[in-house]
Amino acid sequence: MDRFHSPSAFFFYGLFAFLLLASAVARLLIRSGRVRGEMAGNLADRIRAWWVMIGVLALIFTLGAGAITLFFALCSMAGLREFATITHTRRDDHDGLAIAFYAVLPLQYLLVYFEVPVFAALLIPVYCFLLLPVVTVLKGEVQGFLTRVSETQWALMVCVYCVSHIPAILTLDIPGYRYSAFTLVAWLILVVQASDVLQYVWGKALGRHLLAPRVSPSKTVEGLVGGVLSASALGVALAPFTPFGWWQAGLVALTVTTFGFLGGLIMSAIKRDRGVKDWGTLVQGHGGILDRLDSLVFSAPVFLHILAWGWL
Repeated sequence: MDRFHSPSAFFFYGLFAFLLLASAVARLLIRSGRVRGEMAGNLADRIRAWWVMIGVLALIFTLGAGAITLFFALCSMAGLREFATITHTRRDDHDGLAIAFYAVLPLQYLLVYFEVPVFAALLIPVYCFLLLPVVTVLKGEVQGFLTRVSETQWALMVCVYCVSHIPAILTLDIPGYRYSAFTLVAWLILVVQASDVLQYVWGKALGRHLLAPRVSPSKTVEGLVGGVLSASALGVALAPFTPFGWWQAGLVALTVTTFGFLGGLIMSAIKRDRGVKDWGTLVQGHGGILDRLDSLVFSAPVFLHILAWGWL
């Protein structure tokens, strides 16, 4: 079947139709004055970012699994650079960082692409956890050793290991599933990112009770509940594109959006600890690449394990 007429292709056509509707509604709200000021600018920026994200995903879909693996490898490299920029690195840490960038990162994605799941699962949390401190300790600098080593290990876990679970979804063979695994990648990204946007919208509309003001002053209990439940409803609506029944899709969506929120909260705590508002400036109006991936770093591994282990 031609790629542009496959069931997965029509999934993306539906996404573009939804974006057209969202863009029209947002413009109407802004012009009518119902949404104004900072919220209007933020809403416009978010919709533009969605156009870019869905457009990139659609382009990668036409190019195949190799392209999406390469794309997320580049995202990991950009994220790893952002993480290293705000942490306590010294000249003596440069060898360890070089190994992380030029050896560990490409090897992790090669293991994913060539479907070597055992080594892909163990490379960073086992071998890198044990060997990278050796590279650092041989430099002889012990001041702040534990902090510096931990930051490098955490950077690899978040920016490389967790993100690599997204293209790893493409390696799954799900019996009876008639869509391509890429549709599951798109479903995950759409539901988790929609939860982020809807948490913002619900928080602005009804937010009264701050959830973690010292970590993320904008997050509210109302925003969290409204965003997660709304995104879960979206997951249910898109259940026909998944191997799940409607109630299963809702439960999976609720799980990944909850983990997405927790991942975003932890990444916010790291930023606050380092005294920065955003991870970078790569994405206009939305900071760096990690500001876009923060909710996926926890949800992607959980989603992959649900699919691979057949929990539902």
